[in-house]
Amino acid sequence: MTTEDTSDLTGVHHFALTVTDLARSTPWYERVLGLTVLRQVEVAGVSFVTLHSASDELILTLYQHPANRREPFQETRTGLDHISFGVASRAELKQWRERLNDNGVEHSPVAEDPFGAVLVFRDPDNIQLELVAPE
Repeated sequence: MTTEDTSDLTGVHHFALTVTDLARSTPWYERVLGLTVLRQVEVAGVSFVTLHSASDELILTLYQHPANRREPFQETRTGLDHISFGVASRAELKQWRERLNDNGVEHSPVAEDPFGAVLVFRDPDNIQLELVAPE
């Protein structure tokens, strides 16, 4: 295959995260990020829930594997470091900060980053999530 045979990627289709407890994580992602369950499935002993945003621009699947050791996430291990979600403006970032506060989610102060203003928080398994507003 040559570079002429490939086309550009169009974006990320979905994210998939392994969690320790679907019954805890699914409502957290619904409540905190406003996602809605699209489907719940169990295949070969692995349970997963696919959630999506109202615009369908974000699809997130949460997996619970029976072999999971129930250890909290650590970004220092090989693999995922964090997921960063974009928001349209700094005003929306402030609304998200209030939503996190309303849901009892600990978060960083809004910080300035070369990409824009950033708000950092973690899910129930300690996976780092960020919200970024453009410069």
